[in-house]
Amino acid sequence: MRFSFQRKVIRDIVKSTKTHPSADWIFNRVKTIIPNISLGTVYRNLKYLEEVGEINTISDGQVKRYDGNTKGHHHLKCKKCGDLIDINNYNNIVSKNIMDKYNFKVEEVNLTILGECQKHNTTNE
Repeated sequence: MRFSFQRKVIRDIVKSTKTHPSADWIFNRVKTIIPNISLGTVYRNLKYLEEVGEINTISDGQVKRYDGNTKGHHHLKCKKCGDLIDINNYNNIVSKNIMDKYNFKVEEVNLTILGECQKHNTTNE
């Protein structure tokens, strides 16, 4: 499949934000550039971009969100507003601890830590 103008616009929009947007959010942004694009086209292109490793998909069972940061990293998720925040890659630390304790070879780590972001955390000092 060739890399179309539509696909480039969708990829660039996902990669230009750190907000981990939904398909609807992406669709609304793409429509400002390509007014006649359909939501189905956006979904198909998001799926393709994930398959070829251009973007990542994050699903929490409620909403599927898209991440333009394809380098290994994890997320903090606010239980109140749903915001996702990228955190550094802890794969080596987690993998070593699991190997040492369980003699289990880790191939991939996907970690999402739930809590409250600074907008909602009243215990910030």
